[in-house]
Amino acid sequence: MIQPQTHLNVADNSGARELLCIRITGASNRRYAHIGDVIVAVIKDAVPNMPLERSEVVRAVIVRTCKELKRDNGMIIRYDDNAEVVIDQEGNPKGTRVFGAIARELRQFNFTKIVSLAPEV
Repeated sequence: MIQPQTHLNVADNSGARELLCIRITGASNRRYAHIGDVIVAVIKDAVPNMPLERSEVVRAVIVRTCKELKRDNGMIIRYDDNAEVVIDQEGNPKGTRVFGAIARELRQFNFTKIVSLAPEV
């Protein structure tokens, strides 16, 4: 469960290292975001000499959460960290590589480009 003021790791090579969630898109009163949700975040730490800089506001999709995710077949999945992938307005990732495992549920939310870049689904 991701809420405003949550720090997240970046799971791609877009240039950002750490983000701070400032808004969850969707309904006006959504409190938590889960895997596959789009958030608005600010960059807290960035790699030098990259297109994305510190204190820049970006959109991102959540790909891993510490809070467990229950699938329809009864399987429960939990990750070690909260991670996201920076996206543009069309939903395409800004980076060219995705690091770490990605949840299979992203395919249902039409983030197929992120799923195809991931080494493990």
